[in-house]
Amino acid sequence: METYEYGPESALIVLIEPIGDHDPEGIEEEYNLIRQYTDKEFRLVTVKVDDWNRDLSPWKAPAVFGKEDFGDGAEEFLRKILLLCGDSSKSYVIGGYSLAGLFALWAACRTDVFQGVAAASPSAWFQGLLQYIREHGMKGKAVYLSLGDREEKTRNQVMATVGERIREIYRLLAEQKVNCTLEWNRGNHFQEPDVRTAKAFAWVMEAL
Repeated sequence: METYEYGPESALIVLIEPIGDHDPEGIEEEYNLIRQYTDKEFRLVTVKVDDWNRDLSPWKAPAVFGKEDFGDGAEEFLRKILLLCGDSSKSYVIGGYSLAGLFALWAACRTDVFQGVAAASPSAWFQGLLQYIREHGMKGKAVYLSLGDREEKTRNQVMATVGERIREIYRLLAEQKVNCTLEWNRGNHFQEPDVRTAKAFAWVMEAL
């Protein structure tokens, strides 16, 4: 399991983020952005994902863009991530962008290890997510959700449901008495993902 880690090892808050083909410079830039948004001391641990559509998908689902279907590798990937969360004196926050944001929401319903969830522009359109959260309940104490204001304005019929779905998830988490916020950013899904992710992690740390 390949990881990049930034921040003091003594920090009591540990941010866990699955990442794709990021270079170390890009991760360091995100770390510095988070530091701009909060004064809390933290350690950022990013975990390289080998197969994005497989490792971050809780269950199999048909492709919605391109030809690659979604796998069901999230359970195995979560087991690997939990190996990084063994110190009970620390608070762990799971988060990420796009499909990694979906994984974070699912993982925090699957286990109570994570105190918070930073889901920046998550793939809320993913079939079955809303039902899973409803049936299993969010175990994290603080959840940040965000979306670009143009993300639901797409010709892809499945992905166009993302706005409706994320509003439903926000209402559901409020019903479950979770400290939750939903922030709307300007632009489409590909606009400033590092900034959006940094804001997500910072908000959760302040909310813990």
